[in-house]
This record gives sequence, C-alpha cells and structure tokens, in this order.
Amino acid sequence: MALVGKKFPDLNVDAMNEMGDTFKVNVLEEAVKNKKKVVLFWYPKDFTFVCPTELHAFQAALPEFEKRNTIVIGASCDTPEVHFAWLSAGKDNGGIEGVTYPLLADSNRNLSSILGILDITNETFDEETGTVQVEGDNVTYRATYIIDENGIVQHESINNMPLGRNVNEYIRLVDALTHVQENGEVCPANWEEGKTAMAPNAKGTAEYLAAHVN
Repeated sequence: MALVGKKFPDLNVDAMNEMGDTFKVNVLEEAVKNKKKVVLFWYPKDFTFVCPTELHAFQAALPEFEKRNTIVIGASCDTPEVHFAWLSAGKDNGGIEGVTYPLLADSNRNLSSILGILDITNETFDEETGTVQVEGDNVTYRATYIIDENGIVQHESINNMPLGRNVNEYIRLVDALTHVQENGEVCPANWEEGKTAMAPNAKGTAEYLAAHVN
C-alpha cells in the first residue's frame, strides 16, 4: 500500500544512538513537533555488506540535510544492543563508528509490517503447531521515505537488497519539495536546485518544453 500523500504511521519505536542510549522515536512526531522534514531510510541488517556504505554516505551528507531543515533517521529490525555494537565498530571492521543520527530498532517489526517493506515471499499456516511460517529473511528492503513538516509522506521508494542508494538523490528531492512549498511551482524531470521550474498549468508546461527540451 502506497503511503505517498498520507500521514506517516503514528508509532513509537525503540532507537539507539552513538552514545549507547536507548529511547523511543516517533517519526511522525519528529516531523510535526520539530517542523522539519524527515528522511527515513531502512536497511536489511547490521554487520552486512552494502548497508554500512549507505549509513556512512548518509552521515557524510548529514550537514547538507541539516542545512535543509531535515532530520535523517536510519532503521532496521536489529535490536538496540546490536545497533550499539555496530556503532562501536570501526570502519576497518565493517562498522559504522562515527554515525550520529538515530537508528530505529524495529525488532518487533511493528512499523516495518505496517509499511509492508519486509522480505516475506510467502506465509503458510502450520495447523500442527498453530503457527504462521514465513519464507524470506523477514528483514526490510532498502525503503526510503521523505516526510514533510506536517507528517505527510512526499516520497517513498524501495530497493532490493543488493542495490545501494544514491544519497544525493534524496538531497535533490528535499530541494524539490522545498521549492514546491515555497514557490508554488512544480519541478520537471532532472530538476536541481537553481534550475528552472514550471508553473503548474498547460501554459507553464508549454513554455518550459519550448525553452528546455530539444
């Protein structure tokens, strides 16, 4: 179920930071109460392969997001304790030491289940044991959400496990969203900050195409 255009789920989730503190984070409240945009990115597992490259990439871009009044939050289904172990491990050991934004620890899978981003390919009910058996790793795909200051999801995307994200694209999307909010224009294909946007009507489209599309 697509969440774009809808409020992000109102749910408290355990989280961990680089100081070893366990606390609750409500992504919706982070956006609304702080009047900030939120980039929430999910990754499959701590101590894996593509994942630390993404966490370090978001950390490197953190000043750019902060300049844009945007909070970055990472998330997986690992426990807070495993998050802290990974946060304490150096890069030479595949760790994410130096990451300072909070990491959600959705170990009960409450939020990821609502979002529908778990790697579950099939579910069967075992009558003998009275349990549901799942196929798949039951961890999250690389899902990303951009949530505005009112808690409305403005972007969502999901990559399969081997496909790492381009963090610059999320900076571009935050810029585009801010431009729309502040100027009432819409952003055409390949738009970047400083480029021409369009009036949201037929005349605006015609003028843009005549000037920018060969």
